[in-house]
Amino acid sequence: MIRPSRLPTAPRAGYPLAMRARDLGARIGIGTPGPLNAITDVPGVTVGHTTLISGAGALVVGKGPVRTGVTVVCPRGAARRGPVFAGCHRLNGNGELTGLEWVRESGLLTTPIAITNTHSVGVVRDALVAASIDGTDARWSLPVVGETFDGLLNDINGFHVTGAHLHAALADARGGPVEEGAVGGGTGMICHEFKGGIGTASRVLREAAGGYAVGVLVQANYGKRSWLRIDGVRVGEAIPVSEVPSPWDEEESRRTPPAGSGSIIVVVATDAPLLPHQCERLAQRAGLGIARVGGTGGHTSGDLFIAFSTGNELPAGTGEDFDPVGLSTYDVRVVGDIVVDELFDAVIEATEEAIVNTLVAATTVVGRDGIVAHALPHDRLVEVMRAAGR
Repeated sequence: MIRPSRLPTAPRAGYPLAMRARDLGARIGIGTPGPLNAITDVPGVTVGHTTLISGAGALVVGKGPVRTGVTVVCPRGAARRGPVFAGCHRLNGNGELTGLEWVRESGLLTTPIAITNTHSVGVVRDALVAASIDGTDARWSLPVVGETFDGLLNDINGFHVTGAHLHAALADARGGPVEEGAVGGGTGMICHEFKGGIGTASRVLREAAGGYAVGVLVQANYGKRSWLRIDGVRVGEAIPVSEVPSPWDEEESRRTPPAGSGSIIVVVATDAPLLPHQCERLAQRAGLGIARVGGTGGHTSGDLFIAFSTGNELPAGTGEDFDPVGLSTYDVRVVGDIVVDELFDAVIEATEEAIVNTLVAATTVVGRDGIVAHALPHDRLVEVMRAAGR
């Protein structure tokens, strides 16, 4: 079943799309969230999903069950609407985020960012290339496509994601509230041995520091239960696998890599005017947000981050259409380092809260061979947090 997500144009009280951390009384950090507490608080940024769910029971490669999809983040709301300055960082490299060599070399992001499962990166990348050119010219494209592994729940070797699903996600991309949990690329993902997936959050700087927005979107598929912390509380120890089983417990015969293995992709957006090296510094701070939730960047984890800034309107010719004759110089704005620490804080807190929102929003999913990824139980989370004085 192809299920492109359709979102309301404005939220109502309580974020009706799914429960979120703050709906349960959890407040992460001390910063101020944006109106949506989402990456779409950065003006112009849009998000779209295509979710694929079909079949049940035993795995039959090529037929299912299918629990996967694709998610896109568009910096300027369209497949090709001018480049943005960008930077990237690797915490641990057992994963893929294509196009990063050109991001490092040029400091530019020229396409939307797509996130899917590990074995669908190629087809999604090719489809994003097709979406980034108009078919009448010789332009080239090096799109950014990330992945995490959903093979514990999904028929990952059935290659069920197609180019049409990427195009559907692009068509679905919009501003406003973002659907979270078991949707899009996050449909088959597991986080701290609970159901994981897509999550988002944001922070807004003080007016004296420019009032800039920083938004984060994660595809979370990593982590051991025992390491899980929420706002510093040892939630994973309080809700162990003996109480809420781990999906890895049902895969004893093939437990390689070990329980809790996996990856996380983090996309950071801001409207603060930044240069590429400053974007790279923001991307690096996502790792601190992951650490606060209990991520360790383990050997089998792909912890890959990209940050971009929409704070400068760059000429179209600075991207893949570079015209050395028609464009010799252009002016850009940049924040001073006095503001950078506040941007760092915003990235760290928004990354932490985006992961927690993933866990709170995600619902229990039964995958291939009847393997169950249980949702984080809201009642127990509230109980544990209250007992800790949160």
